[in-house]
Amino acid sequence: MIKRAVRFGRLAMLLAMCVAAASVLADARKFPDEGVWRGEFTVDGEAIPFNFEITGKDAGEARFSLINGTRRDHFVVERISDDELSVPMNTYDAALVFKVLDGKRIQGEYRDLVPRRKGARNLPFIAEHGKSWRFVEPQRQVAADVDLNGKWALIQADDVQLRDDNSNERNNRRNQVGLFKQNGTHLSGVIMTSVGDSRELEGIVQGNRFYLSHFSGPSPRLIKGTVDEDGRLQGSSGSGIYNVARFEGVRDDDAQLADPYKLTRLKEGQTRIDFTFPDLNGRPVSLSDEKYRGKVVIVEIIGTWCPNCTDQTYFLAPWFKQNRHRGVEAIAIAFEQEDSFEYFKKTLGKFKSYFDIQYDIVFGGIADKKVATEKLQGLNYMAAFPTTLLIDRRGEVREIYTGYTGEVTGQYFQDYVAKFNRVLDELIAEPDPYANVSQTGP
Repeated sequence: MIKRAVRFGRLAMLLAMCVAAASVLADARKFPDEGVWRGEFTVDGEAIPFNFEITGKDAGEARFSLINGTRRDHFVVERISDDELSVPMNTYDAALVFKVLDGKRIQGEYRDLVPRRKGARNLPFIAEHGKSWRFVEPQRQVAADVDLNGKWALIQADDVQLRDDNSNERNNRRNQVGLFKQNGTHLSGVIMTSVGDSRELEGIVQGNRFYLSHFSGPSPRLIKGTVDEDGRLQGSSGSGIYNVARFEGVRDDDAQLADPYKLTRLKEGQTRIDFTFPDLNGRPVSLSDEKYRGKVVIVEIIGTWCPNCTDQTYFLAPWFKQNRHRGVEAIAIAFEQEDSFEYFKKTLGKFKSYFDIQYDIVFGGIADKKVATEKLQGLNYMAAFPTTLLIDRRGEVREIYTGYTGEVTGQYFQDYVAKFNRVLDELIAEPDPYANVSQTGP
């Protein structure tokens, strides 16, 4: 009996030691507290604030959500060491890597993981728990003296002579439209160009000054400026990757952008485009393949580095799954940040899985508009990524849309979706010219 009691005593002691060791290990494996956080990137000595939320108590089970107005982008959390964590930016080749100083403070950097420039664009940041404000603490805010609600005609002001420049390329790039919503001091909105949008911006108005920022995976962006007594807006836009650009603007309910259906077109006398690119398995894919014969084909020209491209894929991937039975096929042609097939397999393999893409994805080459123009025979000029081509059952290009405007643009997005569906319905309704032709026929 005594020996048995001793054995049980030793077992209990061993269990107690294991529990204590597990407790020590748990204490060593630091993790940020759940809830809302406020972070600040430092770019050239200037702060770019962002907000996020953490749910879950450890890596693997936790969710990291970036907050921009009504927009939420969700990410997983991975553990590097007891006090260091990583948040991969989903389909973008970047990550937030940080150390947990304690449950309420973290410190790290946004890491650019593109091999050829690895480390060149890393942005340091700090973050604190429990702070939902973005630019100014509530107790330090002052009343807004201006009202930015509405639609604004904007133009980059680096060189005012550009306003008289007839170059379509320059004007399409520099003419912009701002859609802003202001409620007291709170400001949100989006800035659109002819080839895309800024995604949802969030910020504040203080006196006659305004501040907006955005961070959802690609490089963070800061927009700030003033509105003078005459109602004219002066501002600047910049980020951790792109150069700062000045702009000016006026409120204008009739402000318009260039028609995105007319920016890219076929060369004179052309009715088709042609290409042959490798898919993720290295198999050559061409529009002349039997798979596309007699089908309506959507060609999406993208890059995983491009925010508007990922937003466009977020729309197209589920649309295709719902409509492919109607005689539709699609091909995504990716132009990436490395001119490497292995890099393409890495980035687009993740991209395909993330969006559950069920159409072909092929590698076009390096992310360069001139390269894309040369490789996509028949196009006059690739004005932007993304660009979407709608091809009829005869293999002829019927529509080319440059850029993409997401849901935050409201009526612009609704108009795009309506026309996209209308044109596809018309093309699908047309007869298949090869329906009664032998498979070995012309």
